[in-house]
Amino acid sequence: MDNKVDDQERRQAVALFRYGCIADLLHLARGKRGIGDMIAKKAEQDHEIPGSLRSRVAPETIRGWLKDYRRGGFDALLPKVRNDLGQARVIPQEVADLLCTIKDDKPALSVRMVIEAARASTEVPADVDLAPATVHRLLSRAGLMKRRPEEPTSNDRRRFSFEKAGELWMSDVMHGPSVPVDGKRKRKTYLISFLDDATRVIPYAAFALGENVTSFMPIFEQAIRRRGIPKRLYVDNGSAYRSRHLSLVCAKLGVTLIHARPYQPQGKGKQERWHREVRRQCLGTCSAQDTASLEALNRKLWGWVESEYHQAPHKGIDDETPIDRWARVSDEVRLPDADVGALFLFEEKRKVHKDRTVSLRGVVYEVDATLVGETVTLRFDPSRIGKPVEIWWKGRQTAVARRVDAYANCFVKRDNEVRSSLRADKAAAPPPQGLRLRDFGPDDGSSSEGGR
Repeated sequence: MDNKVDDQERRQAVALFRYGCIADLLHLARGKRGIGDMIAKKAEQDHEIPGSLRSRVAPETIRGWLKDYRRGGFDALLPKVRNDLGQARVIPQEVADLLCTIKDDKPALSVRMVIEAARASTEVPADVDLAPATVHRLLSRAGLMKRRPEEPTSNDRRRFSFEKAGELWMSDVMHGPSVPVDGKRKRKTYLISFLDDATRVIPYAAFALGENVTSFMPIFEQAIRRRGIPKRLYVDNGSAYRSRHLSLVCAKLGVTLIHARPYQPQGKGKQERWHREVRRQCLGTCSAQDTASLEALNRKLWGWVESEYHQAPHKGIDDETPIDRWARVSDEVRLPDADVGALFLFEEKRKVHKDRTVSLRGVVYEVDATLVGETVTLRFDPSRIGKPVEIWWKGRQTAVARRVDAYANCFVKRDNEVRSSLRADKAAAPPPQGLRLRDFGPDDGSSSEGGR
């Protein structure tokens, strides 16, 4: 079971990498001029490929991934299970030495050219298969595939602005004030917000008690429900933005996830200006009542966004108001489906106990008795722990689990087959040796025969 889970996670990681390579090409029309140049540039870049020592991807491979995604979506990018899994694929030692020698003598040769040179030497038996991927791993392990360090280049930073709403969203986190939680001690808050680059509209923003993926995903979902699905999402490098769950959601929605370069704050100037306005105009006018709870703080924030921020002219968009610019350039925004919330559900695996229960983040849920002993997947909203959760088994939803009510279970009618079996066992059992029914008198100790 664990091996299957590990293999599934590895396949998903590879598919996410492939999606990242083609994400910014999906929004371009087929046959548009310049796509070939973009693919060629991607092929020249270095990549961290999951499960591989290679750092380059061929243009033909990228073009094939683009066709696969357009034909079958994200699932089409999952690696296929190999038919020869478990079979040995070993290059004889003398052939391996020959390949390494050729590459060492002529470092400029590609892997295919090394294979051709080895075949031309007539020292390789005809029945030896020299697959390029296998030879590449061999040369990499020998340290012969390391490239010379690139020459340093200057950073070319330019002002940019998209024309249409939804072409690029930005997201970042700002530290907020402390608020009481459940009437107890104060806790620090974090403002998680989304900003549309073309219009400066805030699709959604809210203060949360953490800056992790559990806090981030519900706010992202609300932003999509309110303003549609963006084509690109430009984010920082925090743990929430690097989470596998966010990558999967973006891949299934067709959103290109772009991470800012480390130690390059210049690319987040628009978000910093938004945060400055929040501190100055919103938090600067907060009263004690506005910071009495997290809900009150968010009411203050969103009231200010709708009534002031969205209605004020912005220099960055030619002195238009964000809401007016949105109305003018939002004709191409993709609207989400009705079941978009299902994509944002978190997943965790659990084994069903003998009492037909599973535990999830401190809450015990009751599932169907037929799943006892099975490993199931729980799909849930982390912001609503305690509410019913979906139970998935063998790739399909089987039931909805609810929180255990131990008191109500005292009055639940058990399975009739089990009770009938117990009655039959009791009826067939002989009475204990040496005892008669009359030996068992009332609870006060008196005998059923008058105390004789």
